[in-house]
Amino acid sequence: MPIIELHAEIPERLGGRRLDQALAELFPEYSRARLQSWVRAGQVHVDQQISRPRDKVAGGELVHVRAEIESASPLRAEAIPLDIRYEDAALLVINKPAGLVVHPAAGNPDGTLQNALLHHCPALATVPRAGIVHRLDKETSGLLVVAKTLEAHTDLVRQLQSRSVGREYLALVNGVLAAGGTVDAPLGRHPGDRKRIAVIAGGRHAVSHYRVEERFRAHTLVRVRLETGRTHQIRVHMGHIHHPLVGDPVYGGRLRIPKGAGDALATALRGFRRQALHATRLTLCHPVSGEILSWEVSPPEDFCAVLGTLRSDAAEANIR
Repeated sequence: MPIIELHAEIPERLGGRRLDQALAELFPEYSRARLQSWVRAGQVHVDQQISRPRDKVAGGELVHVRAEIESASPLRAEAIPLDIRYEDAALLVINKPAGLVVHPAAGNPDGTLQNALLHHCPALATVPRAGIVHRLDKETSGLLVVAKTLEAHTDLVRQLQSRSVGREYLALVNGVLAAGGTVDAPLGRHPGDRKRIAVIAGGRHAVSHYRVEERFRAHTLVRVRLETGRTHQIRVHMGHIHHPLVGDPVYGGRLRIPKGAGDALATALRGFRRQALHATRLTLCHPVSGEILSWEVSPPEDFCAVLGTLRSDAAEANIR
C-alpha cells in the first residue's frame, strides 16, 4: 500500500480540543473516522509521542502522520468528459461543470468527478480520493486541482493548510452592496439541520474576502477570495451578511425580483435554479518545479446569460 506523510503544527486556537477534532481541522481532506483509525494504529505522533483520539491538545504541538493509504478503487472508472485546463506528470486542473458531483456519496454512487478521473488516469487509484485535495459543491462550477502523485498530494495539502493556494470565486448575490469587505465568522453544522452549515459560536475558523465587481438594480456580482475553505463557506457567509446567492436552494431564501423588472429578467431569475457561484481563478506553487501557476476561467453559459439579462435591465434603469 502507498504511504502518505503529513506534517502540521496545532494552532493555539485549537487548544482544549480532542486530538481527532484537531486533526479533522488540520487535514480536512481525510475523514475523521480515517484519522481516528490512524491514531489508534500508532501512525500519528504528537511531539514524537503516540496519543489517543480523545486526548486533549494544548496548541503548539507538532503532528507527524505516516500512514498507509488503501487503493481508491473499488470505484468504477467512467468515461465522463473532462474540461482539462492543465496537465503534467504531477498536476491536473479541471474546469468542473455545474451538476457534477466531486466524490461518490449516498445518492451519488457513481457518475462523479472521481469516477471520471480514474478513467482518464487509472494510476490515480493509488492516490487518496483519486488525487482530489479540495472540492466544489455539486452545483458550483469552476477550477479544481488534482494531484497525480502521492508527493504532489502531500505538497498541495500542505499548501492548502498554509493558505498559500489562491482561490477566487464569482458570486451573484441578492441586494446591492455599497463596497467590499471581509466576513470572519466561524462555521459548523446547523444545530437543527445536520445537512446545513451555519455561523455558530465555537465553529471552525472561516474567513472570506469580497469585493464588488458589478452592480445591478437589485443584485451585485462580487469576487470572493477564500482565506479558509470550509464546506458551503461562501454561500453561508454571504447569507450571513444578508446577501445570499441568487438561486441557492438551501441558503438563498425567497426569490427576489426587482420592482418593475421586465419579463426577460423575471424569467431568467426564476429559471436559475442553482447557486450562482463559479470558481474563477486558482493560483498555486507547482509541487515539483516550485513555479507559481495561475489559471482563470469565465463562468458557464447559464451564469453569463443571467448576467447579460441583469446588465440589460440595469442599462434600462440607468444603473452604473
